Amino acid sequence: MTSILDILSLLLTVALWIILIHFIMSWLLSFQVLNQRQPLVAQVWQGLGRLLNPVYSRIRRYLPDTGALDLSPMVLILIIYVLLIILRNNRGMFL
Repeated sequence: MTSILDILSLLLTVALWIILIHFIMSWLLSFQVLNQRQPLVAQVWQGLGRLLNPVYSRIRRYLPDTGALDLSPMVLILIIYVLLIILRNNRGMFL
């Protein structure tokens, strides 16, 4: 059962890193540090968008409209941290 806990923790950590990479990349694109005309940048950006937009859209339904500011990545990061804390605090149940 401990391996299930470790696998869940690993998956949540990987998801957290993917969200952070997407967030940082969005800032780099908006400040024109990265250029979407480059094939690698465009592929990574589109791949991350396809992966994360279904999750973000579900969160956006419940958030108020804030204009250009998208709070869904922050909410998703908070949810992942809450899940990681719950897994760590209940580690004894998996032994």
